[in-house]
Amino acid sequence: MKSDSQSKWRIHLLFWILYYILEVYLDFYWSRYQFPDFKWTVRLQNTLMLELGYFFVKIPLAYALLYVYEKVDLKLAFKYIFCIFIVITAVFGHRFLTHYIIYPEIYDVTETLDGKHTSGFINGYVAFNSFMDLIFMVGLIFGVEITRQKNQLKDQISQLKSEKLDQELTMLKAQINPHFLFNTLNNIYGMALKKADETPDVILQLSKVMRYNIYEAAEKTISVAKDIENIKDFIQIQKIRYRQLTVSFTEDIDHPSQEISPLILIQFVENAFKHGVSESLGEAFITVDIRLKTGILTYFIENSKQQQPHEHSTKIGLKNIRRQLELLYPNHTLSVEDKNNRYSVTLTIDFHDPTSY
Repeated sequence: MKSDSQSKWRIHLLFWILYYILEVYLDFYWSRYQFPDFKWTVRLQNTLMLELGYFFVKIPLAYALLYVYEKVDLKLAFKYIFCIFIVITAVFGHRFLTHYIIYPEIYDVTETLDGKHTSGFINGYVAFNSFMDLIFMVGLIFGVEITRQKNQLKDQISQLKSEKLDQELTMLKAQINPHFLFNTLNNIYGMALKKADETPDVILQLSKVMRYNIYEAAEKTISVAKDIENIKDFIQIQKIRYRQLTVSFTEDIDHPSQEISPLILIQFVENAFKHGVSESLGEAFITVDIRLKTGILTYFIENSKQQQPHEHSTKIGLKNIRRQLELLYPNHTLSVEDKNNRYSVTLTIDFHDPTSY
């Protein structure tokens, strides 16, 4: 709130400086016709003084109207009446300043309508001139303030959307990590029951993967190279468990430091094991092909599966990944092909897409 207030007053200060320069220029240009015998230095000095004098009317008028517009809780009709009263009061103040101070004290002359006929304190012509001068200023200050408020509102909405997006992604990742850990611990438990010699190696490998999930995945983005390394570690854990598994992993990356949201790609591999390899009765296979060329990622994964998978398979990971892709990469393409004995997914992400998170 403090920074917003400081920004508001900086903008308003700049407005009044620019408005003062504009009014000085206009009045100085006009004064050479009304006071042709005055030296330009005298006219400039007088113009600078009178425009400062007008600020004693214009600034209170501007902020009185802004206060009524923003703060006063009245019915619309009463607000209009209140504003009209303020403007009429300002017109009288403007006329008093012009007639009794500016002309006799600054110009040292009597105010006239056309340079010949003396002007009274108030009449239709001079009142209209004062009214137009004040309304012109009010229109400008309202335009500046409303524009400032709209820009501020846009920034606040953008910040809220970003915070909401971060919260939703954090919740999705929180669902992913326990799910992955649960599946892997089940694998280790099975190996421990069999007293497999590879159990310590798998635990060490799991420690490396979990370190990635806890520390690296906490970042908004990570390099594609690190994400692929995590996938390889995960597959290595699973290969020890599933002896009748054939894994084909190919990669072609032209920009390893390309940033990507962590835990995006690993979920497809996890689903391939969870709902494919682990449910296969005989030999199983997984094929992973990942390519990154000129900012376009193409990710293909295919796995064997039973012809009649378990009906209660939840596929939490796939559900989450769809939502994450909607949030992070709105213009991605994701195609899923589910055949009798195999399941494949093809994902394409264009990192040049300006709508990407």
